[in-house]
Amino acid sequence: MSVKLRIGTRGSALALWQAEEVARLIKALPGAPAVELVVIKTRGDLQLDVPLWSTPGKGFFTAELDRAQLDNEVDVVVHSLKDLATIMTDGLVLAAVLEREDPRDALVARGGGDLASLPKGARIGTSSLRRRAFLAHARPDLAHMELRGNVPTRLRKLDDGDYDAIILAVAGLKRLGLEKRISAALPTKVFPSAVAQGAIGICTRVGDTATSRWVTPLNHVATRIAADAERGLLRRLEGGCQVPVGALATVSGPTVTLYTAACNIDGSDFVAAEGTAPLDEAATLGVRVAEDLLNRGGSRVLDKANERRQAALP
Repeated sequence: MSVKLRIGTRGSALALWQAEEVARLIKALPGAPAVELVVIKTRGDLQLDVPLWSTPGKGFFTAELDRAQLDNEVDVVVHSLKDLATIMTDGLVLAAVLEREDPRDALVARGGGDLASLPKGARIGTSSLRRRAFLAHARPDLAHMELRGNVPTRLRKLDDGDYDAIILAVAGLKRLGLEKRISAALPTKVFPSAVAQGAIGICTRVGDTATSRWVTPLNHVATRIAADAERGLLRRLEGGCQVPVGALATVSGPTVTLYTAACNIDGSDFVAAEGTAPLDEAATLGVRVAEDLLNRGGSRVLDKANERRQAALP
């Protein structure tokens, strides 16, 4: 580790908030080193002209951050955990997960109200295949439109009249002080969140004990258990943000409960599964619930999603 603890981050307002929060928590530790933020641009920040679900490969928002860390340009990288692949890049480890913010999705409508109150044919924007699928299931009469950009950009497009409503993460809006823009939080049973949505992950290099000593104290145990269950499920399904699957794990006493659902992009074939396990079996619970989802018909949903994605690739 250098004299300063170098924290790598994307440059969006939300990413910087997350990195600054990690820096604040580290600096509050006794004897903590000086901290420096290093902004790194990713392919996801630069390539804004194509839908996320149609982009080839993985690591759309993380590959450049991983490379900088492996090249010793930064010591720590802060991620929105939902962007981080379930199989870690060789040489890197998820060292800590901060306490989770509200994991739900939010409807932000120019006219206010909830999802049911949107008029027929309302133009609703999102870049997520998952969100589009569950929207089509809940409101098949809405007009789905692609939406890219950071949170302020998306809100500006809404305010400019390009959309009647958009879907964003509750956590991002709250962290940026924009919670008053939320028209309604969407219920997770019919609109399950992205895996690890609302959680912040902190990565270090494998074996870098000089750095990890400042990161591991930040780990929030209940959030890490929930994230392990959700990420275990997604790893078994071999999906990323391009797959219309949502999941949410909750910790209560000695057990963790995991709920998941999948849905075709046209809103058909909604399939759900749920399971419970002891806390130390969170990751295996994820695999078990994933298997249940596949057996209930989730495999059909994933096959169709992959066919759609392959057809859209250049």
